[in-house]
Amino acid sequence: MTGLIPRLLPLGLALGLACPALAEQPLSASDWLSGSVRGPDRESSAWRPGDKPPPGLPGAPGPKPVATTGEVGSVQVTRLGNGNPDAVGLVTPRKAGLPPTLWEGSSPAALADLILRTPARLPAMNALLDRVLVTQLVPPPAEPGAPQGRLFLARADRLLDAGALDRAQALLIAAGPSDPEIFRRLFDIALLKGDEARACDIMNNTPGIAPSFAARIFCLAQTGDWAAAAISLNGAEALGLLDQRQAVLLTHFLDDAYVDSDQVLPPSDRMTPLDFRIHEAIGQPLPTSSLPIAFAHSDLRANNGWKARLEAAERLARAGTTPPATLRALYGEQKPAASGGVWERAGAMRTLEAALAGGDPSSALPRAFDEFRKAGMAHVLAAMIAADLPQGGEGPSAEIATWLRQWQGLPTPVPLILDPALKADPVVAPGTHQGEALLNAMADVDAGLDGDLPRAGRGLAMLRALGLTAEADLAAAQLSLLPVMRQDP
Repeated sequence: MTGLIPRLLPLGLALGLACPALAEQPLSASDWLSGSVRGPDRESSAWRPGDKPPPGLPGAPGPKPVATTGEVGSVQVTRLGNGNPDAVGLVTPRKAGLPPTLWEGSSPAALADLILRTPARLPAMNALLDRVLVTQLVPPPAEPGAPQGRLFLARADRLLDAGALDRAQALLIAAGPSDPEIFRRLFDIALLKGDEARACDIMNNTPGIAPSFAARIFCLAQTGDWAAAAISLNGAEALGLLDQRQAVLLTHFLDDAYVDSDQVLPPSDRMTPLDFRIHEAIGQPLPTSSLPIAFAHSDLRANNGWKARLEAAERLARAGTTPPATLRALYGEQKPAASGGVWERAGAMRTLEAALAGGDPSSALPRAFDEFRKAGMAHVLAAMIAADLPQGGEGPSAEIATWLRQWQGLPTPVPLILDPALKADPVVAPGTHQGEALLNAMADVDAGLDGDLPRAGRGLAMLRALGLTAEADLAAAQLSLLPVMRQDP
């Protein structure tokens, strides 16, 4: 590499470099997450409870130590564990409306697998899954020999996959960022939210949690130590600890000789938050529309244009991972500069807001409903304005207002007639394995979005048996309203 400090391997090794397992499997269920935070299988900086006791500790194999003098021995410091992360949550079971023993009878592995696979496209089920993921429930006992925290990481990864970065970040912080597996995820969240300076500060001041060599090099430069970053890059490259693509990307990031270069670096087939942020830093930003939804948060930063922020907020709102009020406020920031696409929805919302302020949305609501329904966002419109719509009246506007209020579970003068195909015989909730029954029931309800209403009806019956009657009623209403909320083919 040209333009960098000559290779000084001993000094590079002194910075804490270690050889990773090059064929290591991803540590996260999210492929986009695992890449930038994938690191070597490293030994802990100190023994923790649950690990195999090092020689000399009680319970360790081999000969026991024998004192040779009466002198006071040196003090040894060990890192205290943070307890079982599977028990961590953001809300109590009572507040979430869930039984604290929801996981009783199930193994962490089975629950983790279900959490990562259970679909929740219907807004009612998406909200229920979010509650399950962030609630502080009694953790199931770990399998013999298995480490604790598998269920916790699955919960966090599912939030990340859905783009719910704020919720995932709060959950991870509650478990303690000093754990390397947890910090790996916090580091990528910080990169996507533009808060890498804080993440790098934590990394630089907490030994043993640097997610990868690339992350360590990036943070050295981020904190102003460009020389150490260059030396680390040279050492890691010489030892074969970085692949060629990542080494080239970091070289462009560190070497100012490439500032005026017209060489465009192709994006990775599996983009990671770290690679994404470095592309931005070298003046080659990448669009987020084709990347996993979590990357859309990067476009919400204030340094982006209004259209980019609108499109990102809409994408997140479709998935139910951004507050409706946030998107509604964003629509009102400016006057649309053009027509078509997001501009049409912004214009329709601007007109509707004025009509709502005047007390009569009848003239503006039909156009807004049509624009949002064409984009597959009728449910987003309902979440934003249903509570502000009047009840009763006649004509198309009154009918649309009724649909939107019913979608949100709000009272209307006209009762909703549920699709008869959703009816199913009552079932009895299992005494144990209720968590598995709940997740399987949510998957059954999701099948209704693809037309399998009888299966959805069985899922609704199980939800009611588990005491989630309100959630089942709302899901039934939303499934029954799908024909009017979807754009005609």
